[in-house]
Amino acid sequence: MADVVVTGSGGDLGRWVVGSLVRAGWRVRCLDHEHPAEDTPPGVTAVETDLTDAGETLEAVLAVDPEAVVHLAAVGPQYYAPSRVYENNTLAAYHVLTAAGEAGADVVWTSSESVYGWVFAEEQVFPDALPVSVDHACRPEDQYGVSKAAAEATAESVARRYDVPVTTIRPSWIQHPGAYECTDADGEDVVDNFWSYVDVRDVVRLVRAALESPPDGEETVHAAAAENYVGRPTRELFEEAFGSVPTPCDLAGTESALSTANAGAAYGWEPEYSYHEAATDDVGPWDEW
Repeated sequence: MADVVVTGSGGDLGRWVVGSLVRAGWRVRCLDHEHPAEDTPPGVTAVETDLTDAGETLEAVLAVDPEAVVHLAAVGPQYYAPSRVYENNTLAAYHVLTAAGEAGADVVWTSSESVYGWVFAEEQVFPDALPVSVDHACRPEDQYGVSKAAAEATAESVARRYDVPVTTIRPSWIQHPGAYECTDADGEDVVDNFWSYVDVRDVVRLVRAALESPPDGEETVHAAAAENYVGRPTRELFEEAFGSVPTPCDLAGTESALSTANAGAAYGWEPEYSYHEAATDDVGPWDEW
């Protein structure tokens, strides 16, 4: 049984990742800003950790000599002052990923589609091409997107400096079975991520795939569902929202604006879940899934 450190373990994604790793036989060390109120299950230890503190983070990671580190911790722009969002996310990523490098651990972590600059933009940004690949230019202007772009630079440097495999996942709007927020959104008004989404279980599957088949160096991949959440042709949605579509545009029907082709090539991963069924799925609590 191998050790894995998971940051942000108490979050909406972290709890699903921890549950999946425990069932797969990993010993999980959870690092979060608060100690969980409930008892941890067998195979899980939890340490309250300030990830913006370099020494504290290094101690917490090296204490178990982990085989892998999964970094999910971050704060969003909806809840905190801009400087706090940038400082927290940038420092936490630097400290956690550097500690993983010092441990010689495989790294999987979550960036965001916000690095492209359109999710929290003051004015809607038009993509250069469709579908959007991970090679698309990153032009963030908000504190969250900039913090994730800075963290991606850290991830690349850690892969080079320590010669450890690093997988950077850029998830779309993460949805939870039985509680899909995107299906309640107005597709005509909510265009800041071009009607893309991803089921939390597909993100967990991608985390697991990256841990099971680490890349050579750093690999960046999208996590997105196969189609948009509106149920109408994506090209049509762009034409209505913007008056045109990017050129080139190679989309068929309701295909997602985010390409996951590289996740398929690197890890054999394809999205399994769709809002057609998952929006009303009843799969039980995260720790039973």
